[in-house]
Amino acid sequence: MLKYAQWIKLTACSLALAMVAISATGQDAKSRQLAIPATDASLPVIHIDNGPNSAAALKAHYVVLVSLDGFRWDYARRDNAKNLLALGHDGAWAPEGMIPSYPSLTFPNHYTIVTGLYPEHSGLVANSFEDPVTHAKYAMSDSKAVTDGSWYNGTPLWSLAEGQGMRTACLFWPGSEAKIAGYRPSYYLRFDDKVDDEARIEQVIEWLKLPAADRPHFITLYYSHPDHEGHLFGPDAPETVAAVHHVDELVGKLRRELDATALPIDLIVLSDHGMVKVEPDWVTIGQFVNLDGVETAGGQLYPSDEAQRQRIYNALNHASEKFKAYRLKNVPKELHYDENPREGDPVIVPTGPYAIRMHGPAPGKEDKAPIAGMHGFDPHSMPEMKASFFAAGPDILAGKELKPFENVNVYPFIAHLLGLTAPKTDGSLSILSGILKDKGGE
Repeated sequence: MLKYAQWIKLTACSLALAMVAISATGQDAKSRQLAIPATDASLPVIHIDNGPNSAAALKAHYVVLVSLDGFRWDYARRDNAKNLLALGHDGAWAPEGMIPSYPSLTFPNHYTIVTGLYPEHSGLVANSFEDPVTHAKYAMSDSKAVTDGSWYNGTPLWSLAEGQGMRTACLFWPGSEAKIAGYRPSYYLRFDDKVDDEARIEQVIEWLKLPAADRPHFITLYYSHPDHEGHLFGPDAPETVAAVHHVDELVGKLRRELDATALPIDLIVLSDHGMVKVEPDWVTIGQFVNLDGVETAGGQLYPSDEAQRQRIYNALNHASEKFKAYRLKNVPKELHYDENPREGDPVIVPTGPYAIRMHGPAPGKEDKAPIAGMHGFDPHSMPEMKASFFAAGPDILAGKELKPFENVNVYPFIAHLLGLTAPKTDGSLSILSGILKDKGGE
C-alpha cells in the first residue's frame, strides 16, 4: 500500500504548486508574492499571508512543538523509547510526568498547552459540550464548531506570535483552524489523521527551508499515537507498546532532520494526557436519576432551571461510590472547574477508572461494552492521567529533571523561548525557568 506522500507524488504532481500555499479567501488573505518552493510531496497547506517576519522575529530562535496524543508519562521508560529518553538526557524532561488540566481530555488540554489557561478559562471545557447561554453545541468532530473562533478564549501561541510579527505553522492542533485573537497561523492544515506520519515531518522541514522572511519560527506537529491504540487495546497491550516505539522512531527522525537544518531550534515533545484501563461495565447516570428533558453533551448536564439542577444533584449525591456529584460552584478548587456554565451543573466527577455515560442505548439498540482504555479522569487522584514532557535545544540546559508540573506553565515557557511578550495566564514562567540557559537555571 502506498504511503500518503507517495500517493501525492503519483496523483497530484500537477497540483503541487497550488497545494503548497492555498490562499484563504476573505479578509485573512493579502496579496503578496511568496518565494515558497514547491515539492511533489506537498501537503494541502492553507496559507494566510500575515506579512513577512519582523526584524525582531528574524533574530529569534525556533520552537517545534510536538504532541504525542495519549503518551502516558511512564511509557518512555517502560518501553525504552530511546529517542525520547535521549532528548530528555540532552535537555530536560519530567520523569514523573506533567500534570494535565481537568478534564484530562484531548481538546481541552491541547488548547491549554498553547494558551496557558485552564479549560474553564479557555472555553474548551471538554471534547464536546454545550453553551447554556446560546444553546449551541461544540464537538471536536464538528468542523463548523472547530473552525468557529467564538468558542475559544485566550491568545494561542500562534496568534500571539503572529500579532508580534512572527510567522507560525500548525500541522494539526486543536484551535489552529479557527481565527482566534485576530489571527490564524500563516500556514495550517485541516485535520486529516490519514496524512502519512513521515510526510508530516517532511512538511515541517519544508517550512523550515522557506526564505527567512516567510519561515515560521513556531511550528506544531501532532500525532494521534499512542492514544488510538491505548483506547482500543488498553495502555499495557502490545499494540500500544508498538505505537510507543513507532512515535519514538518518528521523534528520532524529526530530530535528525531538524539538526540538519543548522537552525537554532528548541524541540519540545509532550502529550496531552495519559491512559488507564477502565472497568468493563458502564456507569449510566440515567439509571440514578430521571434525565427526561435534560440537555446533555458528553459528560455534562444542562438542566433548564435551578429546580432541575437541585433535583438532579439530590438524586446523584452519594448515589454511587463510582462518582461524585457537585454543584458547579462547589467543585473542588484543585480541579479549576467551578466557574464556567459550559461545565454544566451539577458536575459529575468519576472516582476511579469508570466508564461514565449519561444515557444507555436507545431501545432495541445493542449495548456495547466500553473501550479498553480511557482518560478524562482527575489527574490529582489518578497518576495514570499524567502526560509526558521532553525538551532540548540551544536555549535549554542539559541534564535537567523536572518535578511534576501543571501544563498551563508550558505557554509562558514557549513564549519566552520565542522572545514574545505573553499576556497574564494561569501559568508562570518561574515553574520552568530552571531549565532555561538565559535564566541560569534559577
